[in-house]
Amino acid sequence: MARTQRDFTQGPIAKSMIAFSLPFLLSNILQALYGAVDMLVVGNFSDPDPVISAQILSGVNIGSQITNLVVMMVSGLTISGTVMVGQYVGAKKQKDASETVGTMFTLMALVGLVLMALMLILSDVMLRLLNTPAEAFDHAKSYLNICLSGTLFIFGYNAVSSIQRGLGDSVRPLIFVGIACLVNVVLDLWLVKGMGMGAAGAAWATVIAQAISLLLAAWYLSRNKFIFDFKLKSFRIQKEKMQLMVKLGIPSSVQSIVVNISFLVMTSIVNSIGGYTASAAVGVVGKFNSFAILPAVAMSSSVSAFAAQNIGARLYDRAKKSLWVGIEIAMGISLVVFAAVQIFPEAIIGIFSPDPELIKNGVEYMRTFSFDYLLVPIQFCFNGLIMGAGHTRFTLLNASLSSLLLRIPVAILFGSVLGWGLMGVGLAGPAASVAGVLLGGWFIFSGRWKKDQTGIGAEA
Repeated sequence: MARTQRDFTQGPIAKSMIAFSLPFLLSNILQALYGAVDMLVVGNFSDPDPVISAQILSGVNIGSQITNLVVMMVSGLTISGTVMVGQYVGAKKQKDASETVGTMFTLMALVGLVLMALMLILSDVMLRLLNTPAEAFDHAKSYLNICLSGTLFIFGYNAVSSIQRGLGDSVRPLIFVGIACLVNVVLDLWLVKGMGMGAAGAAWATVIAQAISLLLAAWYLSRNKFIFDFKLKSFRIQKEKMQLMVKLGIPSSVQSIVVNISFLVMTSIVNSIGGYTASAAVGVVGKFNSFAILPAVAMSSSVSAFAAQNIGARLYDRAKKSLWVGIEIAMGISLVVFAAVQIFPEAIIGIFSPDPELIKNGVEYMRTFSFDYLLVPIQFCFNGLIMGAGHTRFTLLNASLSSLLLRIPVAILFGSVLGWGLMGVGLAGPAASVAGVLLGGWFIFSGRWKKDQTGIGAEA
């Protein structure tokens, strides 16, 4: 078996999952640093005046949320790639796995070009829909348009990483993202602090770092027995693979879009409640949150990759055991994070900005939102097993119900109608996760996740 591939259908479950998830966790920590470093550098070095600095920080936060929405629009293709490649590898169908990779890369490039052009045209409209504060509008627009120009690099890197997860390889993505993160930090300090480019400097740092990461990954993998050779002739769309990819991927993409839209609605509510200071505060908490939930994200991806290979090999009991191992590990870490947030919220938010008003708003929001850390380990690992089995339509239904029927209404009710402000908006996160846990648990305990959705698995 190639160095870029790992067999999850045999060996100790806990040991295999930890060995896979630790590099993936570190990789995600480094990737989360992209946004966090942008916020840290902008919040502390973009301008000597803390008021202007907070305005730029608000712009970066709002612009990055729209950029994330664009990435989420094609995230389903990357998730379907992980599922399909994992199941093909588990079923010992290497040729099909390689054709899946070629189809995915080609399709993502085409979709990426269309989305990039469309979103650049609509960027002003999107910012206005979010009630972007006037003081932060130009900063948000600058950050957003530059990041959108690098859409293909972001899509490409996410595609490579998802394929490697399906193959059971989490070490190489860690190396690539580590290099990119170092480049991003250096460029952030140079362009924002040294050159005084503000939000634009932070955006250019992110785009250039992603481009370097993708090019390095493609160069290395093409020379180390990767399942795909990266030759021009191999970038072809196989109709059968594309149809299955779309079948599995569209629900996941819509799911991600729905979830992100619900958070964008929360951003709009926050902007209307407290202006740029509240927006910047929620953005800071959001960046910390991207770190806080990483144990759950890592274990969810580990469960998904593990389950995909074992379901492809028809080893259902082994796939389900990975779920409980993942929940135990993620929950143990999340409990520590939750305790730290409840005890030291001012210190955590103060790392990003010295503005007293921003810290006050951030603490108010973080106190309630952080209860989500006790729920996401269960919810994410449930989703990992369900997606690894190919049931992306159910995860779409689950996410849609919890986001549209709970997250948005709770944010509006407690944040605006009852006047609880940021504390009320913060309740929306854990409220949605409660529903996600209940629905996901029902689907798993009913045994419905075992129903074949791909037709990929090995012969019984």
